[in-house]
Amino acid sequence: MSKKWQTFKRSIKQLSPFISPYKWGFFVAILMVVVTNIALAIAPTVEGMITSQLMSDATNIANHVPNAGVNFAAIIKIIIVLVMIYLIKTLSQVVLTFALTNSIQNAMHDLRNALQEKIRHLPVSYFDKHQFGDVLSRITNDVDTVSNALQQTLTQIISGVLTLVLAITMMVRINAMMAIVVCMIIPIALLITRFIVHRSQKRFKAQQDALGKLNGAITEMYTGYNEILLFNKQKKSIHQFKDINENLCQNAFKAQFMSSIISPCISFVTYTVIGTIGLIGSILAINGTLKIGQLQAFIRYIWQVNDPISQVSNLSSQIQSAFAAISRVFEVLNEEEEVITNHPQPVHEIEGNVTFDHVYFGYNEKEIIHDLDVDIKSGQMVAVVGPTGSGKTTLISLLLRFYDVTQGGIKIDGVDIRDMDREDLRSLFGMVLQDTWLFNGTIYDNIRYGRMDARKDEIIEAAKQANVHHFIRTQPDGYNMQINEEGNNISQGEKQLLTIARAILKDPQIMILDEATSSVDTRLEKMLQEAMQNVMKNRTSFVIAHRLSTIKSADLILVVRDGRIVEKGTHQELIQLNGFYEQLYNAQFAQQE
Repeated sequence: MSKKWQTFKRSIKQLSPFISPYKWGFFVAILMVVVTNIALAIAPTVEGMITSQLMSDATNIANHVPNAGVNFAAIIKIIIVLVMIYLIKTLSQVVLTFALTNSIQNAMHDLRNALQEKIRHLPVSYFDKHQFGDVLSRITNDVDTVSNALQQTLTQIISGVLTLVLAITMMVRINAMMAIVVCMIIPIALLITRFIVHRSQKRFKAQQDALGKLNGAITEMYTGYNEILLFNKQKKSIHQFKDINENLCQNAFKAQFMSSIISPCISFVTYTVIGTIGLIGSILAINGTLKIGQLQAFIRYIWQVNDPISQVSNLSSQIQSAFAAISRVFEVLNEEEEVITNHPQPVHEIEGNVTFDHVYFGYNEKEIIHDLDVDIKSGQMVAVVGPTGSGKTTLISLLLRFYDVTQGGIKIDGVDIRDMDREDLRSLFGMVLQDTWLFNGTIYDNIRYGRMDARKDEIIEAAKQANVHHFIRTQPDGYNMQINEEGNNISQGEKQLLTIARAILKDPQIMILDEATSSVDTRLEKMLQEAMQNVMKNRTSFVIAHRLSTIKSADLILVVRDGRIVEKGTHQELIQLNGFYEQLYNAQFAQQE
């Protein structure tokens, strides 16, 4: 069994749980497909009866049979039956469309929810390895591709098989020899389809991957649009986009072209068979062994044989795109999740003692943190300084269990954080990053995000402590001011103050500030430092590469270099060592005094 077939079977098996809750909708849809196709199979024979009746009446008139004429009563009865058949067909198609659409959209709704839930449990390392745009493409474009394929191909495949069986059955009833000739279409069509599909499948996988890369590139370009303009990289970005777009264009062309040539090839075979049947049927009609109406019906049945084969071949591009899309969707759903802590230790009020116990950490076979060992007491303000790439931010990522240590351990009040539930652990922390994040909504809602059950007076107090209350009051709508999707209707410094207010509102046991005041001007920084000193009082705080004023007032400064703590102590103690910190201070901080 080929690897592709095994992958396909596995994907269909994984898709089944999302479809099974709505199986009755699919059952009704399939039942309506059967009704529709039975009506379609009967219709040509009934239509042929009208032609045969008219030919019979014309023959009687030509032969001067007494009282001969057109039997309108018989023809009207046949027409009434034909109208009833087409009415049943139409109604069954309406029910079919409703049942199928409802079931598929509900299944896709559940699939998107499952993807969102999965992403919530994926480790940070997954997003380090995958472009955001590509992940977004899997959730949106790939799920839509699966949805469209199910909507358009599922019933057509079932309908095609039924139409084929019923049409051949009706042809055999009319003339077995001519039916055998028509059946030659099927194996020839299957050989053509298999030959082309086998060579086009990899093109559709390449097309979906190229689409994911294009979405990733677009996301990066638009999120970094200002930087592109600043560094005059517009031409480079345009060339990069054109290269990726050209790659998508080439793969899409090859995939779509190869799948599209199936239909004309099959149509050529069908027209050849129709010509042959027309010749044979005419001879039989002249000999009197076949009625003209039966020949008419037979030719209609040939098209009923051709239609499902052509439809399936035309849908081959969608089927193959769906196959590639399903694989990409379940690549996400099959990813390993963050390790769940069995029997996690309950987290209640903590003192805030933090211990890094001979911690080692690395990924991609590269060790980043080496034997990091430090004991931090409750209420201490700890500054972490060091050159870029020394491991400062990695230290915080380990503390929050974005990654787990490879050796050693991190403890809070003596409890290893790996024995805590991640959500419980992260509830202990408040964090303010250099890269601010605000969502499309009011200022009030953005601050309240820190603690959803906070009262209005608590939100206002948090804003006051972050020195952003005055700014909010100067806005036309105050706390109800809408922050747009891009967050560009307020300044970077004001955004930073709002995120600090959010962290203050959370009232965490441990506070982390990663370049938290880098976007705040000197005047606001002085106001902010006083507020932050009050916030950090009696609370363990980590401050990464802060400005001089914060670093000088820290209870403990950890100097990190190449993933190791090379020095630690207060500002004065480290200056007196005349070591690496003193070099950093002179190079980066002394000029600010």
